[in-house]
Amino acid sequence: MDSNTKIAVIGLGYVGLPLARLFATKHAVVGFDINQSRVSSLKSGTDTTFEVDDVTLQKVLLKQPSNAIGLYCTTVVSDIADCNYYIVTVPTPVDKNNRPDLTPLYKSSETVGSVLKKGDIVIYESTVYPGVTEEECVPVLERISGLKFNVDFFAGYSPERINPGDKEHTVEKILKITSGSTLEIGQKVNELYKSVITAGTHLAPSIKVAEAAKVIENSQRDINIAFVNELAKIFNLMNIDTQAVLEAARTKWNFLPFKPGLVGGHCIGVDPYYLAQRAQEFGYHPEIILAGRRLNDSMGEYVASQVVKLMIKKGISVNGATVLMLGITFKENCPDVRNTKIVDVIAALTDYGITVTTYDPLANPLEVQKEYNLVTTNLVPKQQFDAVILGVAHHQFLDLDLSILQNTTSLLYDVKGVLGDTADGRL
Repeated sequence: MDSNTKIAVIGLGYVGLPLARLFATKHAVVGFDINQSRVSSLKSGTDTTFEVDDVTLQKVLLKQPSNAIGLYCTTVVSDIADCNYYIVTVPTPVDKNNRPDLTPLYKSSETVGSVLKKGDIVIYESTVYPGVTEEECVPVLERISGLKFNVDFFAGYSPERINPGDKEHTVEKILKITSGSTLEIGQKVNELYKSVITAGTHLAPSIKVAEAAKVIENSQRDINIAFVNELAKIFNLMNIDTQAVLEAARTKWNFLPFKPGLVGGHCIGVDPYYLAQRAQEFGYHPEIILAGRRLNDSMGEYVASQVVKLMIKKGISVNGATVLMLGITFKENCPDVRNTKIVDVIAALTDYGITVTTYDPLANPLEVQKEYNLVTTNLVPKQQFDAVILGVAHHQFLDLDLSILQNTTSLLYDVKGVLGDTADGRL
């Protein structure tokens, strides 16, 4: 590696911060984000997403801009002007019609373009459909900087593989795909990541191949989960325990151990739409990908209908009933509420005339209010409910005595399949 390597990481969220922290153990790194409160909390040594613990973060933090090894966090664009690698790790959401929204990518490309110099390399990590880096982002970099692609500056793509809330598969332990806009740049990008990724790297032959590899990883998971969700619907009609069926099938060495559930978040629930959109631009209508999406998107309403059926069987009056929802984040042990499907369950239950109270020790109530216009609490409620639904398997819930939250005639529904026989029903 070049001794004067200086890396700017654009976007300090679930992907950017762990990456910036890791690079800062070997290189000079500037972390840039437009969110002032996010940068302030990082500068104080705390990561509110819990991806990097405070001690680990504080070990690499620098108090002021520097060329020394370590991480300096900032909202000031001029602080990234002397970097020679720019790594973009901003979110790539879909809009309300499930169409890819590239706005964060365009805006961050404008930011990088404003400081881009000859010889610089811009690497994108955001999940995109094949072609976005070279056809959407590079023209923005050229326009703003006045420089010529693959002559004055270069690009790379290395898809993020962060698994939020997972303390075992951390960024350095996950093999990293790399790519570059020329063969030589591909090698440089690969060497950069190799300097910190202990699990190793895989240099893809082109940026488009690397982009496609990322988008199919999550599409594959989405389709597999849709399959077991469909099985759960079928076996529930037959009065067969889906979990028991999957346990039995899993004894075969090549059976894929997927579980039914709500598929939210900003990867599995989003990436298939990016691939589908691109396929349609080429005149192909993807059938399996979109069928999987439709099925997974229907599961919130399905869970609500199952709970209502069980309430009727138990003689609990549905209209005016009280339900406690345990968890609203998109996955366990993670505070991220983006694209969570728990809100679909809450909306469907509310439609039945049920009053839903939501308790989640990790979710930020202000964020939930802003995103979904829903009230949540971080404290265990003091009342009893007609039904309790375990929606997210936070470890705090597994240690909780759920019976104290239930009325005398009440039911417990387990979305995650972790409560065993204590639950009255489960997916």
